[in-house]
Amino acid sequence: MEVNVKNSNNIISRVYPGSIAEELDIEIGDILISVNGEKVKDIIQYRFLTDDDYIELEIETKNGERVVYEIEKEFDEELGIEFTNPIIDKAKSCRNKCMFCFIDQLPKGMRETLYFKDDDSRLSFLQGNFITLTNMSEQDINDIIRYRISPINISVHTTNPELRQKMITNRFAGKVYGIMERLADAGITMNCQIVLCPGVNDGKELERTINDLSALYPNVNSVAIVPVGITKHREHLPHLEIFNKDTANEAIDLVEGLQKKCFDKFGSRFAFMSDELYIIAERELPDYDSYEGFLQFEDGVGMIRKLGEEIKYELKNIPEEFDVREKTVSIATGSSAYEFICEMAELVMSRFPQIKINVYKIRNEFWGETITVSGLITAQDLIKQLSDVEKGETLYITRSMMKADEEIFLDDVTLEELEKILGVEVVASENNGKDFVEKILK
Repeated sequence: MEVNVKNSNNIISRVYPGSIAEELDIEIGDILISVNGEKVKDIIQYRFLTDDDYIELEIETKNGERVVYEIEKEFDEELGIEFTNPIIDKAKSCRNKCMFCFIDQLPKGMRETLYFKDDDSRLSFLQGNFITLTNMSEQDINDIIRYRISPINISVHTTNPELRQKMITNRFAGKVYGIMERLADAGITMNCQIVLCPGVNDGKELERTINDLSALYPNVNSVAIVPVGITKHREHLPHLEIFNKDTANEAIDLVEGLQKKCFDKFGSRFAFMSDELYIIAERELPDYDSYEGFLQFEDGVGMIRKLGEEIKYELKNIPEEFDVREKTVSIATGSSAYEFICEMAELVMSRFPQIKINVYKIRNEFWGETITVSGLITAQDLIKQLSDVEKGETLYITRSMMKADEEIFLDDVTLEELEKILGVEVVASENNGKDFVEKILK
Protein backbone atom coordinates (compact mmCIF):
# COMPACT_ATOMS: atom_id res chain seq x y z
CA MET A 1 0.00 0.00 0.00
CA GLU A 2 3.04 2.28 -0.12
CA VAL A 3 3.15 3.01 -3.88
CA ASN A 4 2.51 6.74 -3.95
CA VAL A 5 4.78 8.15 -6.63
CA LYS A 6 3.27 11.33 -8.07
CA ASN A 7 0.81 10.60 -10.92
CA SER A 8 1.57 6.85 -10.80
CA ASN A 9 -1.29 5.62 -8.62
CA ASN A 10 -3.61 4.88 -11.55
CA ILE A 11 -1.04 3.30 -13.86
CA ILE A 12 -2.27 -0.11 -15.01
CA SER A 13 0.04 -2.88 -13.77
CA ARG A 14 -1.88 -5.93 -14.95
CA VAL A 15 -4.42 -6.88 -17.63
CA TYR A 16 -6.21 -10.18 -17.12
CA PRO A 17 -6.23 -12.67 -20.02
CA GLY A 18 -9.65 -12.92 -21.67
CA SER A 19 -10.91 -9.77 -19.94
CA ILE A 20 -12.74 -6.80 -21.41
CA ALA A 21 -9.56 -4.75 -21.01
CA GLU A 22 -7.54 -7.24 -23.06
CA GLU A 23 -10.18 -7.24 -25.81
CA LEU A 24 -9.88 -3.44 -25.94
CA ASP A 25 -6.07 -3.70 -26.25
CA ILE A 26 -5.55 -1.83 -22.98
CA GLU A 27 -1.95 -2.46 -21.93
CA ILE A 28 0.27 -2.47 -18.87
CA GLY A 29 1.61 1.06 -18.44
CA ASP A 30 -1.55 2.77 -19.69
CA ILE A 31 -3.11 5.28 -17.30
CA LEU A 32 -6.73 5.41 -16.15
CA ILE A 33 -7.96 9.01 -16.46
CA SER A 34 -11.70 8.83 -15.70
CA VAL A 35 -14.83 6.70 -15.63
CA ASN A 36 -18.06 8.30 -16.89
CA GLY A 37 -16.31 11.66 -16.84
CA GLU A 38 -15.31 11.38 -13.16
CA LYS A 39 -11.65 11.41 -12.20
CA VAL A 40 -10.98 8.26 -10.20
CA LYS A 41 -9.47 8.99 -6.78
CA ASP A 42 -9.41 5.48 -5.27
CA ILE A 43 -10.24 1.81 -5.87
CA ILE A 44 -13.64 2.00 -4.14
CA GLN A 45 -14.83 4.77 -6.45
CA TYR A 46 -13.40 2.85 -9.41
CA ARG A 47 -15.38 -0.28 -8.49
CA PHE A 48 -18.55 1.73 -7.91
CA LEU A 49 -18.30 3.58 -11.23
CA THR A 50 -17.45 0.46 -13.26
CA ASP A 51 -20.30 -1.66 -11.87
CA ASP A 52 -22.87 -0.43 -14.41
CA ASP A 53 -23.73 -2.24 -17.64
CA TYR A 54 -22.64 0.79 -19.70
CA ILE A 55 -19.58 2.90 -18.90
CA GLU A 56 -17.25 5.32 -20.64
CA LEU A 57 -13.61 4.66 -19.80
CA GLU A 58 -10.94 7.27 -20.55
CA ILE A 59 -7.41 5.93 -20.89
CA GLU A 60 -4.10 7.61 -21.65
CA THR A 61 -1.89 5.20 -23.58
CA LYS A 62 1.84 4.87 -23.07
CA ASN A 63 2.47 7.14 -26.08
CA GLY A 64 0.31 9.91 -24.58
CA GLU A 65 -2.84 9.40 -26.67
CA ARG A 66 -6.20 9.88 -24.89
CA VAL A 67 -8.82 7.25 -25.79
CA VAL A 68 -12.44 7.01 -24.59
CA TYR A 69 -13.92 3.50 -24.70
CA GLU A 70 -17.69 3.02 -24.66
CA ILE A 71 -18.25 -0.31 -22.95
CA GLU A 72 -21.41 -2.40 -22.73
CA LYS A 73 -21.09 -5.29 -20.29
CA GLU A 74 -22.90 -7.29 -17.64
CA PHE A 75 -23.73 -5.44 -14.42
CA ASP A 76 -20.90 -6.03 -11.87
CA GLU A 77 -18.69 -7.56 -14.59
CA GLU A 78 -15.09 -6.50 -13.98
CA LEU A 79 -12.90 -4.89 -16.62
CA GLY A 80 -9.91 -7.03 -15.69
CA ILE A 81 -7.23 -4.52 -14.72
CA GLU A 82 -5.07 -3.84 -11.67
CA PHE A 83 -3.06 -0.77 -10.73
CA THR A 84 0.48 -0.10 -9.51
CA ASN A 85 -1.08 1.12 -6.28
CA PRO A 86 -3.84 -1.34 -5.30
CA ILE A 87 -6.06 1.37 -3.78
CA ILE A 88 -5.15 4.11 -6.33
CA ASP A 89 -4.40 6.43 -3.44
CA LYS A 90 -2.24 6.88 -0.38
CA ALA A 91 -3.47 4.84 2.58
CA LYS A 92 -4.83 7.10 5.31
CA SER A 93 -2.78 6.98 8.49
CA CYS A 94 -3.97 6.96 12.08
CA ARG A 95 -3.28 10.01 14.22
CA ASN A 96 -4.57 8.45 17.44
CA LYS A 97 -2.46 7.55 20.46
CA CYS A 98 -4.50 4.62 21.79
CA MET A 99 -3.36 3.57 25.25
CA PHE A 100 -3.28 -0.07 24.09
CA CYS A 101 -1.90 0.38 20.55
CA PHE A 102 0.32 -2.57 19.66
CA ILE A 103 2.27 -0.65 17.02
CA ASP A 104 3.34 1.88 19.67
CA GLN A 105 4.82 -1.09 21.55
CA LEU A 106 7.15 -2.14 18.72
CA PRO A 107 10.88 -2.05 19.40
CA LYS A 108 13.19 -0.15 17.07
CA GLY A 109 14.85 -1.79 14.10
CA MET A 110 11.96 -3.75 12.61
CA ARG A 111 10.60 -3.58 9.04
CA GLU A 112 9.61 0.00 8.29
CA THR A 113 6.15 -1.00 7.04
CA LEU A 114 5.27 -2.42 10.49
CA TYR A 115 5.31 1.07 12.00
CA PHE A 116 2.62 2.43 9.68
CA LYS A 117 -0.78 2.73 11.37
CA ASP A 118 -3.62 2.82 8.86
CA ASP A 119 -7.12 4.03 9.62
CA ASP A 120 -8.70 3.70 6.20
CA SER A 121 -12.26 2.56 5.46
CA ARG A 122 -11.15 1.28 2.05
CA LEU A 123 -8.68 -1.12 3.66
CA SER A 124 -11.36 -2.12 6.14
CA PHE A 125 -13.60 -3.15 3.23
CA LEU A 126 -10.87 -4.71 1.08
CA GLN A 127 -8.66 -6.40 3.69
CA GLY A 128 -10.71 -6.55 6.89
CA ASN A 129 -8.63 -3.94 8.75
CA PHE A 130 -10.28 -2.25 11.72
CA ILE A 131 -10.80 1.52 11.72
CA THR A 132 -11.69 3.95 14.52
CA LEU A 133 -13.77 6.46 12.47
CA THR A 134 -11.80 9.26 14.16
CA ASN A 135 -9.47 10.17 11.28
CA MET A 136 -12.25 10.74 8.76
CA SER A 137 -13.69 13.86 7.17
CA GLU A 138 -17.38 14.40 6.48
CA GLN A 139 -16.62 13.56 2.85
CA ASP A 140 -15.06 10.24 3.87
CA ILE A 141 -18.23 9.27 5.74
CA ASN A 142 -20.39 10.34 2.82
CA ASP A 143 -18.19 8.22 0.51
CA ILE A 144 -18.80 5.13 2.66
CA ILE A 145 -22.52 5.67 2.20
CA ARG A 146 -22.43 6.65 -1.49
CA TYR A 147 -20.10 3.84 -2.59
CA ARG A 148 -21.69 1.25 -0.30
CA ILE A 149 -18.42 0.39 1.46
CA SER A 150 -19.90 -2.53 3.35
CA PRO A 151 -19.09 -4.39 5.50
CA ILE A 152 -16.57 -2.34 7.43
CA ASN A 153 -14.79 -3.23 10.67
CA ILE A 154 -14.79 -0.67 13.48
CA SER A 155 -12.61 -0.52 16.59
CA VAL A 156 -15.14 0.78 19.12
CA HIS A 157 -13.68 -0.20 22.54
CA THR A 158 -16.34 1.83 24.36
CA THR A 159 -19.43 3.87 23.53
CA ASN A 160 -18.84 6.17 26.51
CA PRO A 161 -17.73 9.38 24.72
CA GLU A 162 -15.46 10.69 27.50
CA LEU A 163 -13.85 7.29 28.08
CA ARG A 164 -13.28 6.73 24.36
CA GLN A 165 -11.56 10.10 24.06
CA LYS A 166 -9.27 9.09 26.93
CA MET A 167 -8.53 5.61 25.53
CA ILE A 168 -7.88 6.78 21.97
CA THR A 169 -6.46 10.25 22.75
CA ASN A 170 -8.48 11.96 20.06
CA ARG A 171 -10.96 14.75 20.74
CA PHE A 172 -13.27 13.44 18.00
CA ALA A 173 -13.35 9.89 19.39
CA GLY A 174 -16.56 10.43 21.33
CA LYS A 175 -18.58 10.90 18.14
CA VAL A 176 -18.29 7.27 17.04
CA TYR A 177 -21.80 6.16 18.00
CA GLY A 178 -23.47 9.00 16.11
CA ILE A 179 -21.49 8.13 12.99
CA MET A 180 -22.43 4.47 13.37
CA GLU A 181 -26.11 5.42 13.64
CA ARG A 182 -25.78 7.28 10.31
CA LEU A 183 -24.10 4.28 8.70
CA ALA A 184 -26.75 1.92 10.08
CA ASP A 185 -29.53 4.14 8.71
CA ALA A 186 -27.81 3.94 5.30
CA GLY A 187 -27.76 0.13 5.43
CA ILE A 188 -24.01 -0.26 5.98
CA THR A 189 -23.03 -3.48 7.76
CA MET A 190 -20.49 -3.12 10.57
CA ASN A 191 -18.48 -5.62 12.59
CA CYS A 192 -16.97 -4.23 15.77
CA GLN A 193 -14.02 -4.88 18.02
CA ILE A 194 -13.48 -4.13 21.69
CA VAL A 195 -9.92 -4.29 23.01
CA LEU A 196 -10.70 -4.99 26.64
CA CYS A 197 -8.46 -3.36 29.26
CA PRO A 198 -8.95 -4.45 32.90
CA GLY A 199 -10.14 -1.57 35.07
CA VAL A 200 -10.70 0.70 32.06
CA ASN A 201 -13.50 -0.41 29.72
CA ASP A 202 -14.60 -3.67 31.34
CA GLY A 203 -17.40 -4.29 33.85
CA LYS A 204 -20.24 -1.76 33.64
CA GLU A 205 -18.54 0.04 30.74
CA LEU A 206 -18.40 -3.18 28.72
CA GLU A 207 -22.07 -3.86 29.50
CA ARG A 208 -23.00 -0.35 28.32
CA THR A 209 -20.99 -0.74 25.11
CA ILE A 210 -22.54 -4.08 24.16
CA ASN A 211 -26.04 -2.82 24.92
CA ASP A 212 -25.48 0.34 22.84
CA LEU A 213 -24.06 -1.61 19.89
CA SER A 214 -26.79 -4.25 20.01
CA ALA A 215 -29.35 -1.44 19.57
CA LEU A 216 -27.95 -1.09 16.02
CA TYR A 217 -28.38 -4.80 15.20
CA PRO A 218 -28.44 -6.17 12.48
CA ASN A 219 -26.42 -3.36 10.86
CA VAL A 220 -23.91 -3.90 13.64
CA ASN A 221 -23.61 -7.57 12.86
CA SER A 222 -21.22 -8.78 15.56
CA VAL A 223 -18.76 -7.66 18.24
CA ALA A 224 -15.44 -9.30 19.08
CA ILE A 225 -13.96 -8.84 22.54
CA VAL A 226 -10.21 -9.37 22.75
CA PRO A 227 -7.84 -8.88 25.71
CA VAL A 228 -5.29 -6.07 25.60
CA GLY A 229 -1.82 -7.19 24.52
CA ILE A 230 1.02 -5.83 26.62
CA THR A 231 4.62 -6.14 25.42
CA LYS A 232 7.81 -5.34 27.31
CA HIS A 233 8.36 -2.35 25.01
CA ARG A 234 6.02 0.16 26.71
CA GLU A 235 8.40 2.90 27.76
CA HIS A 236 6.56 6.23 28.24
CA LEU A 237 3.18 4.60 27.55
CA PRO A 238 0.25 4.49 30.03
CA HIS A 239 0.29 1.70 32.60
CA LEU A 240 -2.15 -1.08 31.79
CA GLU A 241 -2.97 -4.29 33.62
CA ILE A 242 -3.27 -7.63 31.84
CA PHE A 243 -6.01 -10.17 32.45
CA ASN A 244 -5.60 -12.89 35.05
CA LYS A 245 -7.77 -15.92 35.75
CA ASP A 246 -10.19 -14.02 38.01
CA THR A 247 -10.66 -10.93 35.80
CA ALA A 248 -11.00 -13.07 32.67
CA ASN A 249 -13.73 -15.15 34.33
CA GLU A 250 -15.56 -12.00 35.41
CA ALA A 251 -15.54 -10.69 31.85
CA ILE A 252 -16.72 -14.01 30.42
CA ASP A 253 -19.56 -14.28 32.96
CA LEU A 254 -20.74 -10.76 32.08
CA VAL A 255 -20.61 -11.31 28.31
CA GLU A 256 -22.24 -14.73 28.42
CA GLY A 257 -25.13 -13.20 30.36
CA LEU A 258 -25.50 -10.52 27.67
CA GLN A 259 -25.25 -13.18 24.96
CA LYS A 260 -28.32 -14.93 26.35
CA LYS A 261 -30.31 -11.69 26.28
CA CYS A 262 -29.22 -10.97 22.70
CA PHE A 263 -30.03 -14.51 21.61
CA ASP A 264 -33.52 -14.28 23.07
CA LYS A 265 -34.05 -10.94 21.32
CA PHE A 266 -32.30 -11.39 17.95
CA GLY A 267 -31.55 -15.10 17.61
CA SER A 268 -27.85 -14.22 17.73
CA ARG A 269 -25.35 -14.08 20.61
CA PHE A 270 -24.02 -10.91 18.93
CA ALA A 271 -20.92 -10.47 21.17
CA PHE A 272 -18.14 -13.07 21.08
CA MET A 273 -15.04 -13.38 23.23
CA SER A 274 -11.64 -14.38 21.91
CA ASP A 275 -10.14 -17.79 22.62
CA GLU A 276 -7.35 -16.14 24.59
CA LEU A 277 -9.74 -14.93 27.29
CA TYR A 278 -11.09 -18.46 27.80
CA ILE A 279 -7.55 -19.83 28.01
CA ILE A 280 -6.54 -17.20 30.58
CA ALA A 281 -9.69 -18.05 32.57
CA GLU A 282 -8.80 -21.78 32.35
CA ARG A 283 -12.29 -22.33 31.03
CA GLU A 284 -13.63 -24.61 28.33
CA LEU A 285 -14.28 -22.94 25.00
CA PRO A 286 -17.90 -22.60 23.80
CA ASP A 287 -19.14 -25.37 21.53
CA TYR A 288 -18.84 -25.15 17.74
CA ASP A 289 -22.37 -23.91 17.05
CA SER A 290 -22.06 -21.12 19.61
CA TYR A 291 -19.78 -19.21 17.23
CA GLU A 292 -22.60 -18.87 14.65
CA GLY A 293 -20.43 -19.40 11.60
CA PHE A 294 -17.31 -17.78 13.12
CA LEU A 295 -18.19 -14.18 12.29
CA GLN A 296 -15.06 -12.87 14.02
CA PHE A 297 -12.63 -15.67 13.17
CA GLU A 298 -9.80 -13.33 12.09
CA ASP A 299 -9.98 -11.65 15.49
CA GLY A 300 -9.10 -14.90 17.24
CA VAL A 301 -12.69 -15.76 18.10
CA GLY A 302 -13.32 -19.50 17.78
CA MET A 303 -10.07 -20.32 15.96
CA ILE A 304 -9.18 -23.18 18.30
CA ARG A 305 -12.68 -24.69 18.31
CA LYS A 306 -12.95 -24.50 14.53
CA LEU A 307 -9.47 -25.90 13.89
CA GLY A 308 -10.03 -28.72 16.38
CA GLU A 309 -13.30 -29.82 14.78
CA GLU A 310 -11.74 -29.67 11.30
CA ILE A 311 -8.75 -31.79 12.35
CA LYS A 312 -11.02 -34.41 13.91
CA TYR A 313 -13.15 -34.45 10.77
CA GLU A 314 -10.14 -34.89 8.47
CA LEU A 315 -8.66 -37.72 10.57
CA LYS A 316 -12.02 -39.49 10.75
CA ASN A 317 -12.39 -39.44 6.97
CA ILE A 318 -8.96 -40.77 6.05
CA PRO A 319 -9.35 -44.28 4.54
CA GLU A 320 -8.17 -47.16 6.73
CA GLU A 321 -5.77 -48.29 4.02
CA PHE A 322 -4.04 -44.90 3.87
CA ASP A 323 -0.34 -45.56 4.28
CA VAL A 324 2.04 -43.23 6.11
CA ARG A 325 5.72 -43.96 6.52
CA GLU A 326 7.49 -43.87 9.88
CA LYS A 327 8.87 -40.43 10.73
CA THR A 328 9.47 -37.87 13.45
CA VAL A 329 8.31 -34.25 13.06
CA SER A 330 7.77 -31.28 15.36
CA ILE A 331 5.37 -28.37 15.85
CA ALA A 332 6.24 -24.99 17.35
CA THR A 333 3.42 -22.98 18.88
CA GLY A 334 2.69 -20.17 21.32
CA SER A 335 1.89 -20.85 24.95
CA SER A 336 -1.84 -20.05 24.62
CA ALA A 337 -2.37 -22.79 22.00
CA TYR A 338 0.17 -25.26 23.41
CA GLU A 339 -2.22 -27.61 25.23
CA PHE A 340 -4.58 -27.64 22.26
CA ILE A 341 -1.79 -28.47 19.78
CA CYS A 342 -0.59 -31.24 22.10
CA GLU A 343 -4.10 -32.69 22.07
CA MET A 344 -4.26 -32.52 18.27
CA ALA A 345 -0.81 -34.15 17.98
CA GLU A 346 -2.03 -37.00 20.19
CA LEU A 347 -5.02 -37.51 17.89
CA VAL A 348 -2.74 -37.76 14.86
CA MET A 349 -0.34 -40.15 16.61
CA SER A 350 -3.14 -42.39 17.87
CA ARG A 351 -4.48 -42.68 14.31
CA PHE A 352 -0.97 -43.13 12.85
CA PRO A 353 1.38 -44.65 15.48
CA GLN A 354 4.26 -44.58 12.99
CA ILE A 355 4.38 -40.80 13.31
CA LYS A 356 6.07 -39.18 16.31
CA ILE A 357 5.24 -35.51 16.88
CA ASN A 358 7.18 -33.28 19.26
CA VAL A 359 5.29 -30.14 20.28
CA TYR A 360 7.32 -27.19 21.54
CA LYS A 361 5.96 -24.23 23.49
CA ILE A 362 7.79 -21.09 22.37
CA ARG A 363 8.23 -18.42 25.03
CA ASN A 364 7.90 -14.98 23.52
CA GLU A 365 11.16 -13.41 24.64
CA PHE A 366 11.07 -10.85 21.82
CA TRP A 367 7.81 -9.16 22.87
CA GLY A 368 7.74 -10.40 26.45
CA GLU A 369 6.11 -13.51 27.88
CA THR A 370 2.79 -11.71 28.36
CA ILE A 371 2.35 -12.17 24.60
CA THR A 372 1.20 -15.76 24.16
CA VAL A 373 -0.35 -16.02 20.68
CA SER A 374 1.42 -18.01 17.96
CA GLY A 375 1.05 -15.31 15.31
CA LEU A 376 3.49 -13.00 17.13
CA ILE A 377 6.36 -15.48 17.47
CA THR A 378 9.55 -14.26 15.81
CA ALA A 379 12.19 -16.26 13.96
CA GLN A 380 14.83 -15.35 16.54
CA ASP A 381 12.77 -16.96 19.32
CA LEU A 382 12.30 -20.07 17.18
CA ILE A 383 16.05 -20.22 16.56
CA LYS A 384 16.98 -19.64 20.19
CA GLN A 385 14.59 -22.24 21.60
CA LEU A 386 14.69 -24.93 18.93
CA SER A 387 18.36 -25.13 17.96
CA ASP A 388 19.20 -27.88 20.47
CA VAL A 389 15.99 -29.95 20.52
CA GLU A 390 14.88 -32.95 18.49
CA LYS A 391 13.02 -31.55 15.50
CA GLY A 392 12.83 -34.60 13.28
CA GLU A 393 12.69 -34.17 9.55
CA THR A 394 10.14 -31.32 9.46
CA LEU A 395 9.20 -28.41 11.70
CA TYR A 396 5.63 -27.15 11.35
CA ILE A 397 4.58 -23.60 12.23
CA THR A 398 1.43 -21.58 11.65
CA ARG A 399 1.37 -19.39 8.54
CA SER A 400 0.18 -16.48 10.70
CA MET A 401 3.74 -16.03 12.03
CA MET A 402 4.68 -14.52 8.68
CA LYS A 403 3.68 -11.60 6.52
CA ALA A 404 0.42 -12.27 4.67
CA ASP A 405 1.90 -12.02 1.17
CA GLU A 406 5.50 -13.04 1.85
CA GLU A 407 7.37 -15.79 3.72
CA ILE A 408 9.11 -13.42 6.12
CA PHE A 409 8.81 -13.15 9.91
CA LEU A 410 8.21 -10.00 11.94
CA ASP A 411 11.92 -9.69 12.68
CA ASP A 412 12.80 -9.69 8.98
CA VAL A 413 14.05 -13.30 8.80
CA THR A 414 12.81 -15.30 5.82
CA LEU A 415 11.48 -18.83 5.99
CA GLU A 416 14.40 -19.99 3.86
CA GLU A 417 16.90 -18.38 6.23
CA LEU A 418 15.21 -20.04 9.21
CA GLU A 419 15.50 -23.43 7.52
CA LYS A 420 19.23 -22.96 6.93
CA ILE A 421 19.90 -21.87 10.51
CA LEU A 422 17.87 -24.68 12.11
CA GLY A 423 18.98 -27.27 9.57
CA VAL A 424 15.47 -28.62 9.06
CA GLU A 425 12.62 -28.25 6.61
CA VAL A 426 10.14 -25.68 7.95
CA VAL A 427 6.56 -25.94 6.70
CA ALA A 428 3.95 -23.26 7.36
CA SER A 429 0.40 -24.57 7.82
CA GLU A 430 -2.69 -22.52 7.09
CA ASN A 431 -5.18 -22.15 9.91
CA ASN A 432 -7.50 -24.94 8.83
CA GLY A 433 -7.72 -28.62 9.70
CA LYS A 434 -7.39 -29.95 6.16
CA ASP A 435 -4.06 -28.20 5.59
CA PHE A 436 -2.79 -29.17 9.06
CA VAL A 437 -3.49 -32.89 8.57
CA GLU A 438 -2.40 -33.07 4.93
CA LYS A 439 0.94 -31.40 5.58
CA ILE A 440 1.78 -33.65 8.53
CA LEU A 441 0.81 -36.80 6.64
CA LYS A 442 2.15 -35.59 3.24
